[in-house]
Amino acid sequence: QVQLAESGGGLVQAGGSLRLSCAASGGSFSTYTMGWFRQAPGKEREFVSAVSWRPVYTYYADSVKGRFTISRDAAKKSLYLQMNDLRPEDTAVYYCGAQKWGDSRLIGDYDYWGQGTQVTVSS
Repeated sequence: QVQLAESGGGLVQAGGSLRLSCAASGGSFSTYTMGWFRQAPGKEREFVSAVSWRPVYTYYADSVKGRFTISRDAAKKSLYLQMNDLRPEDTAVYYCGAQKWGDSRLIGDYDYWGQGTQVTVSS
């Protein structure tokens, strides 16, 4: 069983930056595809970014490409999301997910989820 805990959310002005972290415990973190998803009020949860295990590929939603960077540290069992040039439309609860097999970007293919961290971008 894998437990995931996100941190790093907060309130930031448009154009600012935040770095989200996701700490994992239990399970084989280093072999899982890890992803970030977000859910804005009244909307469905959507894919933001993911990083596979072997080979290491990174994936981004078009809406964040060029502004967000995903990374992972196997030794620290942590996943990160560096978010730059934030926009009001990035406001959402951000979730970390772990996928045991494959490198899907579909929510239903992720096996474990954190509780989420709130990101609010003011205009």
